[in-house]
Amino acid sequence: MIAYFDCFSGISGDMTLGAFIDLGVPAVWIKETIQTLPLYGFDLSVQSIARSGIQASQVLVEVQHGGHARDYAEIASLIENSPLSEAVKARSLDIFGRIADAESRIHRCPLEKVHFHEVGAVDAIVDIVGAALCIDYLKIDRVSASRIPLGTGFVTCMHGPLPVPAPATLEILKGLPVYGSGIEDELVTPTGAAILASLADSFGSIPDMAVESVGYGAGQRELAAVPNLLRVMIGTPPETPSVRHDAYLADTVVVVEACIDDMNPEIFGFVMERLFEDGALDVCWTPVFMKKNRPGTMIQVLCRKERMEAVIERVLTETTSIGLRYYEARRRMLAREDVRIDTPFGRIQVKRVSEINGKVRIVPEYDVCRRIALEKNLPIRIVYEVILEQAAKQRSSACSLTNYPPTDRDVP
Repeated sequence: MIAYFDCFSGISGDMTLGAFIDLGVPAVWIKETIQTLPLYGFDLSVQSIARSGIQASQVLVEVQHGGHARDYAEIASLIENSPLSEAVKARSLDIFGRIADAESRIHRCPLEKVHFHEVGAVDAIVDIVGAALCIDYLKIDRVSASRIPLGTGFVTCMHGPLPVPAPATLEILKGLPVYGSGIEDELVTPTGAAILASLADSFGSIPDMAVESVGYGAGQRELAAVPNLLRVMIGTPPETPSVRHDAYLADTVVVVEACIDDMNPEIFGFVMERLFEDGALDVCWTPVFMKKNRPGTMIQVLCRKERMEAVIERVLTETTSIGLRYYEARRRMLAREDVRIDTPFGRIQVKRVSEINGKVRIVPEYDVCRRIALEKNLPIRIVYEVILEQAAKQRSSACSLTNYPPTDRDVP
């Protein structure tokens, strides 16, 4: 599931939580789950509010017994020792960690000693842990966001008046795409900035997706220039269409390339495994000669457009490359489908390929053959031959190869 944060009037923690609640996350469930940290002395309420005629959810967190300053070590301990899921803990800690790191740099104090005043108040803990819970509840596995608008002016805090954007907000937003809105108000809070910096893996226009639902979270102030709302869309990535051209199938993929001449060769295998985990369709290593006639290796990765950013990040973080190329490429392919056939090893999955002349050939799957060879203590060459022989017999006896549903006899 994809979530797109449309930050046309900025983002804050309560706006994020409001948008998620508007998408259907129960506010009562959020409150009861956060109380298991344990965190008490607060009340979470939601009201429907209209901004420019758009109905939105506005979250109010009321601290009942007064808040107190917490340092990062205390907040981290509170989250780490809670019964929350490991994924929710990791997201919450990453968001708070970004705020703590920013405050540490600005105030030049040790990270664990950073005191959270406004940011460390109960309402901010509710916003951050609540956002992490909502990502889990809505089963969101990818977050994208628009460019981030910044306001101007001054905001008053515990340290006195600060310029907008606040120093902590700017520190957190380093490396992310921002623009000046000209609005004299604080549009992005440190909490909102940290949520975006932690969750979003790309910034820009709306990604290709089939939108399923839209939620609006309202900020606490009225803005004259724009409705003070955060819009979050969630949906599913579209299936990449395959268009038939005569006897071929055609589609478009992204090619990511880089040439490397200074990396330990043992690392290449690990990088390939991670790239496939990131959604790569294929990964190739090609020997090349680079400038000054140095021998090197060109890494070439094929992927869908929606996985491009993950592949680029993997190459630039896991290899010694300091730059790469990427471009779209069109493909022509023979039609193929996964089918199951009966063999002496049980019912197994193979690939059925339709050739241009109308003939059909069966291609055994390497992973399946490897598993059978190890389990039966057979040469993998023999496993291939048995599967191909069995497929030929079934064709000659007019037995159809179909997409059988898996059974206990199936070999994956």
